[in-house]
Amino acid sequence: MTLWTWLRAVARPIAIVLGLGIGLAGCQVVPGDGPWMGGAQAGSTEALPFDVIDLTPTSVVAYRPVASVDRPSTTSRLSAGGRVAVSPGDVLKVRIFEPYEGSIFPTIQRPGADLGTQRVNDDGTISIPYVGSVAVSGLDLSQIEQRIAGQLKGKAQDPQVIVEFVADRSHTVMVSGDVKAPGRFSILDGARSAVDAINRAGGPSNVAAAQAEVVVRRNGQVILTAQYSELLAGSDIAIQKNDEIVVRPNSRVFTVLGAVQKSGNVDLTKPNLTLLEALGQVGGLSDDRANKTGVFVFRLGDIQNIPGARARVFRLDLGQPVSIFVAQQFGMQARDVVYVTNAPLYEYNKILSAIYRTFSVVGIATGSVVPATSF
Repeated sequence: MTLWTWLRAVARPIAIVLGLGIGLAGCQVVPGDGPWMGGAQAGSTEALPFDVIDLTPTSVVAYRPVASVDRPSTTSRLSAGGRVAVSPGDVLKVRIFEPYEGSIFPTIQRPGADLGTQRVNDDGTISIPYVGSVAVSGLDLSQIEQRIAGQLKGKAQDPQVIVEFVADRSHTVMVSGDVKAPGRFSILDGARSAVDAINRAGGPSNVAAAQAEVVVRRNGQVILTAQYSELLAGSDIAIQKNDEIVVRPNSRVFTVLGAVQKSGNVDLTKPNLTLLEALGQVGGLSDDRANKTGVFVFRLGDIQNIPGARARVFRLDLGQPVSIFVAQQFGMQARDVVYVTNAPLYEYNKILSAIYRTFSVVGIATGSVVPATSF
């Protein structure tokens, strides 16, 4: 036996043994698509930082989505009238008529009664012919009309005074953030609620209504923080002058991982989305990978409001026909994580593939390729 023949005879068994060791170690080194869920047993929750809840027709009742979020509107009872006091910076239009010809002001049939626009000065006054300065700050339109008519007594015969807003500078709200046309808007033009003001600004621009958050500040204090969709559903509030309304993105998403057609973050498009709809949005389970008995939903506890709250893991066996109805009744929440485990056969195939690749490499190195039919 030559030295080369002896080396080949010795090296081949060694290579095969090494290949078997590497292949069998594939159980440990081949990465999976998520956590091993064998430890999530209902009887071992005391040793785990979460509670495991099997979803059944009975247990799912406590986790149903809200049937309807629509509520009666609180802004429909707001009055469009009311006392509106004039402030410095407002622009008024003043017209004065007299009932008889030959007076200092024309009759209503003749032009010339329009005195033009009057900007309320910083000292709260406007200027009226034959009267001079008239203090109007803090008065509403009818009070201004009465004051001007009173100061014209003895100078005009039974004057008729009409005062209107031309430009409102003080009864405004600021709408900013992620809207199409940010700016100041007058509450005298019908912007009586937060939604009215946002609509005046063109509505949310770069985000969908379900992903927009609204913050309302009054006198420097936050009086409302809510999703825009919640305002549309009846949580709208009345606004006052100088309120600040900010529209900003607040993505409410859930995450889908594991053996599904398309994993990743998914927008929570409506507040009553169900688990079945959530799986449908990612194309459902992967036919060749998914373990239908291993569908899990991870949900954090409300630690911010309830210190010490435990997380929960919901387990669903989609191999049972009734589980379809259960999935239709389980309501999803923002930040939920849906994880679908791999089928055991799929994991075994991964190990066998690793062993086959290892033996192929060994066969190439020794000049004897292991045929695929050997496995």
